[in-house]
Amino acid sequence: MRTSIMIASAIAATAVVATPMLTARPTVANQSLAAAVAAPHRSDINKARDKYRNPVGTLAFFGVKPTDNVVELYPGGGWYTEILAPYLGAKGSYTVASPVGRGADSIAKKLDGDSALYGKVKRANFPIKDAGTPVAPGSADVALTFRNVHNWRFGGTDAAQTAFNQIYAMLKPGGVLGIVEHRLPESMDSALEEKSGYMKKSSVIGFATKAGFKLVGESDINANPKDTHAWPDGVWTLPPVYRLGDKDREKYAAIGESDRMTLKFVKPKK
Repeated sequence: MRTSIMIASAIAATAVVATPMLTARPTVANQSLAAAVAAPHRSDINKARDKYRNPVGTLAFFGVKPTDNVVELYPGGGWYTEILAPYLGAKGSYTVASPVGRGADSIAKKLDGDSALYGKVKRANFPIKDAGTPVAPGSADVALTFRNVHNWRFGGTDAAQTAFNQIYAMLKPGGVLGIVEHRLPESMDSALEEKSGYMKKSSVIGFATKAGFKLVGESDINANPKDTHAWPDGVWTLPPVYRLGDKDREKYAAIGESDRMTLKFVKPKK
């Protein structure tokens, strides 16, 4: 009964995800997403962050279907892997694409720890430099990345642009790029992008459009108006990192996780 209530609540939340261009509606796919989010295999630590990361509404907004070939870029420790692997396991395909070396260790540990749940998950590398296994060009229906564009930006604007160019190449014509990223207000100093973890929406759109993408929708489902975007240690001052330790911890806990933009791009059909 409790699981049914959780699923119903998640579907209801999905119904209010709206932008001037797109509206996500409850569908059979959304019900499957809600079931994956409510599944008992998810860790309690990850479930506690659902109120900030809004997985059902976010994935529904991006239009991720259970039959899609989905690539998640920089999956980290696998927060979304716990949802996407079972959601796509029966009819779709799910690939985690991590940087070569240490960047792939955390997700590899998760995948190797439960072959029954993650045995079908494919592995690749991103971004591709001198080594690694790339995602095949023109193979993905959807590419997703959550709070990672700033990592590419730390390598400079050229590195960020290269990353977007590679994403464009891996997607099929008509394929979707879904991005959730810490949002830096347009009025703030752009230099903060190099160290704070926040990115301006205009910068993200600029990299994407230069690569060839078209912006088709945006949502405030992951917005947090309590976030002032000006913290001693950037976005990592806030939960879940709490880089300042116990200093002002209650204050930052009350603010919650960062303010985030949620953008949907499409690779135009030729």
